[in-house]
Amino acid sequence: MIVLRRYGVLALAALFPAVAAPTHAQNPQRPIVVTSKTFAESYLLAEVFAQVLEAHGHAVDRRPGLGMTELLMQAIVGGDIDVYPEYTGTGLAAVLQETATGGSVEVFNRVSQVFEARWGLHWLPPLGFENTYAMAMRREVADSLGVRTLSGLAAMAPELAGGFSPDFMGRADGLDGLATAYGIEFRETRSLLQAVKYQALEEGQVDVIDAYSTDGAISRYDLTVLADDRGFFPPYDAAPLLSATFHAERPDAVLALNSLSGRIGVDAVRRANERIEVEGRPVAEAAAALLAEIGLGSGLPGTELDEGEAGRERNAAPTLLALPRHMWDNRSELGRQVTRHLLLVLASLGAAILVALPAGVALERRRALAGSALRVAGVLQTIPSIALLAFMIPVLGIGVAPAVAALFLYSLLPILRNTYTGVIEAAPEAVGAGRALGMTEWQLLHRIRLPLAAPVIMAGVRTAAVINVGTATLAAFIGAGGLGDPIVAGLSLSDPVMILSGAVPAAGLALVVDWGLAGAEAVVAPRGVAEGRR
Repeated sequence: MIVLRRYGVLALAALFPAVAAPTHAQNPQRPIVVTSKTFAESYLLAEVFAQVLEAHGHAVDRRPGLGMTELLMQAIVGGDIDVYPEYTGTGLAAVLQETATGGSVEVFNRVSQVFEARWGLHWLPPLGFENTYAMAMRREVADSLGVRTLSGLAAMAPELAGGFSPDFMGRADGLDGLATAYGIEFRETRSLLQAVKYQALEEGQVDVIDAYSTDGAISRYDLTVLADDRGFFPPYDAAPLLSATFHAERPDAVLALNSLSGRIGVDAVRRANERIEVEGRPVAEAAAALLAEIGLGSGLPGTELDEGEAGRERNAAPTLLALPRHMWDNRSELGRQVTRHLLLVLASLGAAILVALPAGVALERRRALAGSALRVAGVLQTIPSIALLAFMIPVLGIGVAPAVAALFLYSLLPILRNTYTGVIEAAPEAVGAGRALGMTEWQLLHRIRLPLAAPVIMAGVRTAAVINVGTATLAAFIGAGGLGDPIVAGLSLSDPVMILSGAVPAAGLALVVDWGLAGAEAVVAPRGVAEGRR
């Protein structure tokens, strides 16, 4: 596995050095990789970590919104990330599959000991607040049903619909555990992103959601939080979780993060969450304001602006009118995202052309194998994009390498099929005439089949390219960057402007790539074929 991962990255570096994933060599000067899960508070804490590290002179590589607990655990155990904010109850129940038998201290001691013994991971002392899971309902619905506790919810659950984040479903401390502890069984359950589920609750599409006790959205939507009257949920103290390599090699950086221990109270983090979720402030500003509040920073420029005024201004601006200003204000970052996105597409598409085009030509001489080869490529195409990206992580880690590998696999089918089809169907009468004139098979391929098949082959390349531009947005879930970053962040923060700031350039990039390849198609097509297509 290690050999495959190492040589997979080296191969990508040789072919496409501009997009090769950086390896975590024994280099104390390399940027510290800080990431988060896909909800507002995790974004906030990751940014707090990043700003503290930078204040102490350390370079930081931010990769926010990497994914769920399972994905982050794979990445940190493999050394692909250095630190992310985690919760002790999540480590105990979701990772170790254990039930809490004590309070906060006992749970922290347990996860600290087992994580270090099993994976070499290190928990730093908690930040100073707990963010437990909570079940929330619209206040008017809870009042009309007389539901105040989880025991009361159990009696009404068969008549209600629940909407829960993917990370909550199937966990011992989540939906499955609630069914065991309280007998809660909903009429219907739906998997919803953290930010989307609040909107679904407000619109009445679901009746109950999982929330976090420090969520700013609880006050924004005036929700009722149900009491955990049987003490089901374990303590969820927030703390930095460090990789083994980072802990061993960067003691100065670890010391910097330790300065946060016990400093962030629940009221402070709730206010910071409200700045993001209710007032619409950028995560970096909310993190800087939080650090200033606890005496570890002076804030970023602009944080002195009245936050209520900033939130009203942002919320009042129609999305389509706010989008150009947002994109202009973030033009340098947007330029980097577009460049990164384009490199992902070109690297994967180039590799697919190098493999699928000669394979399609070769299948013309091995037609008995063509059906099997096309079926294998077709099966790869049916694997959900996010699942294929996750499958790549154990082999190639996170970042560019697994994203390019997954996009490469998605590109194979249209190029392979169109090459094979174009070659075998290229003017049989012209091929027959060439054979009659004594042309060799190579001459037939070079002078007749490939020139006549060129438009069909280029159509496959164009299809693969457009698919890749869209699919590459999902690469943000594994830290590859690109235009998926603002889309994922916008979904997590319920920010339509941020979503569109990634989606609109991605759509434009797809049109530009298709237009460019259309021009290439006109160049490679034989003159008579090109004129006939006008």
